[in-house]
Amino acid sequence: MKISELCFDLSTLREGYLDHSFAVSEIIREVLRRIDEDDPKIWISVDTESNLLKMATGLEDKDPTDLPLYGIPFAVKDNIDVANLPTTAACSDFKYFPSEDATVVALLRKAGAIPIGKTNLDQFATGLVGVRSPYGIPGNAFDADYIPGGSSSGSAISVALGQVSFALGTDTAGSGRVPACFNNLIGLKPTRGLLSAKGVVPACRSLDCVSIFALNASDAQRVLGVARKFDDQDPFSRPNPELLDTTKLVDKQGLVFGIPKPTQLLFFGNEDYQNLYLQAVKRLDSLGYQSKVIDIESFLRAAKLLYEGPWVAERYWAIRDLIESAPEALHPTTRAVIEKGDQFSAVDTFDVIYKLSALKQLADKILDEIDFIVTPTAGTHYTIAELESDPIELNSNLGYYTNFMNLLDLSAIAVPTGFTAKKMPFGVTLFASAFHDEKLLAIADRLQKASELPLGTTQTKRYPPLQPTEYPSQPILVCGAHMSGLPLNHQLTDKGASLAKRCKTATKYRLYALPDTTPPKPGMARDEASGVSIDVEIWDLPHSQWSAFLQEIPSPLGIGTVELEDGSSVKGFICEPYAIKEAKDVSEFGSWRNYINSLS
Repeated sequence: MKISELCFDLSTLREGYLDHSFAVSEIIREVLRRIDEDDPKIWISVDTESNLLKMATGLEDKDPTDLPLYGIPFAVKDNIDVANLPTTAACSDFKYFPSEDATVVALLRKAGAIPIGKTNLDQFATGLVGVRSPYGIPGNAFDADYIPGGSSSGSAISVALGQVSFALGTDTAGSGRVPACFNNLIGLKPTRGLLSAKGVVPACRSLDCVSIFALNASDAQRVLGVARKFDDQDPFSRPNPELLDTTKLVDKQGLVFGIPKPTQLLFFGNEDYQNLYLQAVKRLDSLGYQSKVIDIESFLRAAKLLYEGPWVAERYWAIRDLIESAPEALHPTTRAVIEKGDQFSAVDTFDVIYKLSALKQLADKILDEIDFIVTPTAGTHYTIAELESDPIELNSNLGYYTNFMNLLDLSAIAVPTGFTAKKMPFGVTLFASAFHDEKLLAIADRLQKASELPLGTTQTKRYPPLQPTEYPSQPILVCGAHMSGLPLNHQLTDKGASLAKRCKTATKYRLYALPDTTPPKPGMARDEASGVSIDVEIWDLPHSQWSAFLQEIPSPLGIGTVELEDGSSVKGFICEPYAIKEAKDVSEFGSWRNYINSLS
């Protein structure tokens, strides 16, 4: 097959590299050719041919089997830093030239992937439509009369048209899912904090997620496996507490999925979307999953808080200097949305936080009773002409099923499942509680395969099996002699472990000095009634070293799940209850290090 006819899915390129059918430099030249032939409004900046070929030839001296993303071209939304390329967030007055990659870009580059350039977006990632950019409106990959979806418009279209293999977007309120729906793609919105946001221009910093656009679920899984890593330079980064083997989930039947009550399903007059949603539900039923009608009122009420509450003030904070000094630099609709952000008081903020906490309790109760929820990704798809008649209200309609996700700390993935009578894409979103990303990928993989759709705008139908997830490292929590500078820390460092973060447990633990241990060791036990918060460390231990490390843990110590003060949890040291009966309670010191220091 000619290079010009290749589908750029990851498996096709990897197989070609391994059997020497083509070189990385040939693929890069083909990428640039495709970009030149397509809509120029997809990209805000593309790296030079000489720079890209230099990266390509540098890879050609290496073994493809050593790099999981060897020679894979990808696009980056232009609110994510790529070293030496301008970051604009679709506002020329905001432009700057970063000296280093965003953390997620650096991880992908280290794995062999090549960042081609920066893609267009709704200015400052404010919008779900993809038309709010002074750099023009990139045409939808299937019909330029329709909106491309936003805010990650260029990223989605670049993948759908086959210019690159995958793309990074961001997703605060749906920006990584709506464009996927409108362009026949997988759109993975990982758990908030799972991918580092260091080097990302914030929209709502406390809610922002870096997202992944891919042609199929397998590609999204491979990219996620490389990009996920705790980053102590990002204060909102979170370690992943559970590592799931997707091979055990792909064929699992009997999972229960929720579907909203009929009165809660809105399609804004789009009968095609309504019929396609019902077909997708039937398809999941046919795969062995069990549907259950649920009440999503708590989710919908949370969604309304996003733009009616003080999170608009976060958007204002992100560009405060610009909007106060040069408001005319903003797109008119973007400015109309963000300039309201200075109207909220601290009292308003806490009022909404309390409302959201109550709604999250209700939502979590529903999620505890099922395995995942399925909704349309969007209720309808507007033409550009339709949107111009009422840009804010119609944009709001597109967020009906998406705005609550990050507020309620959920994981989500948009999956293509059909086409309308006018041959425009449709898809559903699967979502669940935080850190269920692997489970959702496995279900999305089965659903996408059963839908039998081509990839993006191509005629290719290639759905490689999901691979057992390989984790180069896994976080482990230590609370005593394994902490940095203490006697057993070498058992971690000798195995290649690195310190990820220092933090505190939830206020649910007691710390005890165990008798007759050399060197002295603590035991940490959960105590809901009178627990305190304990200082701990989280280390990234190479996955290959876990078995050896576990062999060195003496009774009565063991590994269990420990809850942190931020509500997340991680595997770490705990103590069997019998051992604390003869132990000294040292919880008042707040940490093992403080207790040891008190002895001297």
